[in-house]
Amino acid sequence: MQAVFCLLIGMGVGIGAAFSGLGGGFLMVPLLLFLGYSAQKAVGTSFMAILIISISALFAHGRLDNIDYRTGMLLGLGGMAGAQIGARLLENVSTGQFRKIFALVLVGLAVYLFFKG
Repeated sequence: MQAVFCLLIGMGVGIGAAFSGLGGGFLMVPLLLFLGYSAQKAVGTSFMAILIISISALFAHGRLDNIDYRTGMLLGLGGMAGAQIGARLLENVSTGQFRKIFALVLVGLAVYLFFKG
């Protein structure tokens, strides 16, 4: 049953990620925390799933000619360096602290998007 639940969550996150460009982690990480994963395991597992989702979304958007490859590569290279730092920083954060930080980031993003549009 958990496998079916994970497939359904993955499908929903894939739709949301391909539609919004947010990568899906904003949906997947809270769901994994709800399932009892530690912050570190939820983030790592989310990245594994998002790698697969992102490759699929890349092909779909590529066929639609919706990609600026140069900018994407530059952002990706910077992101690779930042991901190494972020993973190390997360090791020093408890799951409780992570939930609060993650919630603040999501609320801040929501407020920004609400008032920008």
